[in-house]
Amino acid sequence: MIVVEDVHKRYTTRRGVGDWVLRGVNMTIPAGRSVGLVGANGAGKSTLLRIIGGADYPTRGRVERHCRVSWPMANGGLEGTLTGRQNAKFVCRIHGFQNELSERIARIEDFAELGKAFDEPIQTYSSGMRSRLQFALSLAFDFDVYISDEVTAAGDASFRKKAETAFKNLAHTASIIMVAHNDATLKAFCESGILLRGGKATWFDKLDDALSAYKERWSTALHIQLPFPSPPLPGRRDEALCGCKKHFACWSVAFCC
Repeated sequence: MIVVEDVHKRYTTRRGVGDWVLRGVNMTIPAGRSVGLVGANGAGKSTLLRIIGGADYPTRGRVERHCRVSWPMANGGLEGTLTGRQNAKFVCRIHGFQNELSERIARIEDFAELGKAFDEPIQTYSSGMRSRLQFALSLAFDFDVYISDEVTAAGDASFRKKAETAFKNLAHTASIIMVAHNDATLKAFCESGILLRGGKATWFDKLDDALSAYKERWSTALHIQLPFPSPPLPGRRDEALCGCKKHFACWSVAFCC
């Protein structure tokens, strides 16, 4: 079980203190329940994931983890001056696998498929190579809950397919809290949903209900912002809008004769 209590978050930049990304998020995620985070870009989904996984801290509030929770898969921290192998050894030792070091490193190296780059500094890696190593690191340890921020979008097409298969295997033995822009991906792995909007979070027992609430809100917002009919395709005569046979692609009667 994971308890999120009155979590607030905002960031400080060179321009000063920013707006609140999260504004008093409260929820309890039951043990064994896989959850999809839903919301518009910038709603705070990735921020909340990082806080739940311990990769970031709330400005105010707290998170109680009554289980082993992974860091965000394919999005964890790596030390740029160290090689991939050195980073892997460091993480293994932190998690208490000194006696199984060789076995764990072999698993990480095999899954990441970095070749000779595994012994080169992380700062020379492309973003795709970093994602492959980070994902392999996550798989090297057994967690009760895996945190996934677009994990199935990491790396090239071949690696994404491999990652998706591995992720499906994880779903049989652990629960998942994830962000994915593809609804089908969320539905494949998650039962429940959390809708983030305006810095607040709403829990839904059923993922479909969370997706419906998000789409309904988005549809309403578009309706308010665009009161006129959508423009027809370029070059298409749209007489239905105003009855004018001389105009093309009219936005509304107001723009016609």
